Amino acid sequence: MADTTMRATRRGARKALLIGGGAPNSTLIAGALLAFLDQGVEFDVISTSGAGALMGLLYMVPEGGDRRGALERWVEAGVSDEIYQFFPVNYKVFMKPGNAADIYRQSLAALPFTRPFFNAFADDSPSGAHADWLRLMLACWSPTALMPQSLGLCAPLPFAEQAIDFEALRQLESHFYINAYNVTQSRMQIWDKDEITADHIRAAFAFPFIYPPYRIGADDYIEGAAIQPINFGPLVSDSEASPGLHRDLDTLVIFDILGSEKLIRTPRNLYDAWVQSIITPLVALSKQDIRLFELEHNIDYATGQPRRRLLKVDLMGDIAPEHWPEVTDWSASNLRRLFDIGYRAGLAFCYEHAAVLNADESEAPPHQQAA
Repeated sequence: MADTTMRATRRGARKALLIGGGAPNSTLIAGALLAFLDQGVEFDVISTSGAGALMGLLYMVPEGGDRRGALERWVEAGVSDEIYQFFPVNYKVFMKPGNAADIYRQSLAALPFTRPFFNAFADDSPSGAHADWLRLMLACWSPTALMPQSLGLCAPLPFAEQAIDFEALRQLESHFYINAYNVTQSRMQIWDKDEITADHIRAAFAFPFIYPPYRIGADDYIEGAAIQPINFGPLVSDSEASPGLHRDLDTLVIFDILGSEKLIRTPRNLYDAWVQSIITPLVALSKQDIRLFELEHNIDYATGQPRRRLLKVDLMGDIAPEHWPEVTDWSASNLRRLFDIGYRAGLAFCYEHAAVLNADESEAPPHQQAA
């Protein structure tokens, strides 16, 4: 089990971190979380959705216990630029569906020569153009069950067990939540740290068409971030009898990487147009999610003042204009660039709000750039 010894959350203001969805640009979040880790920032509650769930779990309870290493390794999820420019698909994350494909991957993961290529979170997992080329060849040789009757393009998230220490999650002092939408019962479902398993992570990642709905018990689930990009659910309730949890929180820190209208742009090609068809509705949805919480759930109507302090980390403010068309690419260079931007944004946020965050006053260790 991972070493999850953490300092007790400091007394004083109680804080929550809300990590929204967004997969290709999720290294923005990973970089900012590394800055928080370096600055000793801790939270009483962490509420996540979509890809934010994986980022939050890598931040808190990675398999093996190396929180810094897990966040930095997420950059390796990108595909080498030499390959991506000709084949802009992330076959390292999105894998072929079906039982035969699962058996194929499990068999190769058991062989000593191919095992490192099937665990991106292992210390001996190779990186670079040659390694990614071999991964592409292995992916091409994989069987598939994809057919017109399929409910999604890809296999459910295959590496949750490799990345997350679920036993350590249960022992966290902080509260941790993920969400998924229950299609069978037409309602949002929220799970806490005592309930979350690899199956719940797969349900939280089941974005329509990319993944099929994920079944748990008798119910089918899709990604909660497709409907509520920011998981405010654990903190609020419209019911007088059930006013919501953690009402003693003073500060909410929000990671939103979908709410910028700069993400909406003219596509470069047909594949990029498909990506834009996914991103475009999520931009407005994310902005509305935050605004709705501010107006409906965070106003004290007796005084007209906010009940809690909302602090949004400016994760995308440092992206250069010429790089915006690439922000949703899965290329290795883009993921590295976004990670570094996220790290700088996280540091700047910690310095600006040090008193509220109880950030360490000592100098943060220098962030190591990729070679």
